[in-house]
Amino acid sequence: MAEADTGAAPQAPQIKMNVLSQYIRDMSFENILAQKPASGQVQPDVKVQVALDVKKREADHQFEVVMKLTVKSVAQGTEDALFLLEVEYAGLFHIEGVPEDQMHPFLLIECPRMLFPFVRRIVSDVTRDGGFPPLNLENIDFVNLYRTELQRRAAAQQPVGTA
Repeated sequence: MAEADTGAAPQAPQIKMNVLSQYIRDMSFENILAQKPASGQVQPDVKVQVALDVKKREADHQFEVVMKLTVKSVAQGTEDALFLLEVEYAGLFHIEGVPEDQMHPFLLIECPRMLFPFVRRIVSDVTRDGGFPPLNLENIDFVNLYRTELQRRAAAQQPVGTA
């Protein structure tokens, strides 16, 4: 018995994403407080900067996504540095079925979401092993980060207007 044609629209291609590997590309931790101890009680203020980079690999459908975190802790009030952690964490992804016009946001939103729990663990372990309380990073809104970067780039490309 033949199946009846329901007239439904053709289905979108199935998205396939595999994490081929993950690794620390570069990392440094500097315990500045140990080099010049602070006097009295110190209230830390932690600042986190995130940058993302994507490279197409030679193999078909493979991409390298790198999350670069700079975590700096300073003493509130004095702005004396307590520690500086810089980590570049990369993932190799095999991605198929994503429309070409959606690939850029997919790589800069979905791939970092997959990497973030591992980066969070590294930051926690390194700060703890470096003599500080473990730093548990808040979740990062990669959609907002992507939109903000697009707006920044659009503003940078605007010609300087005359007033």
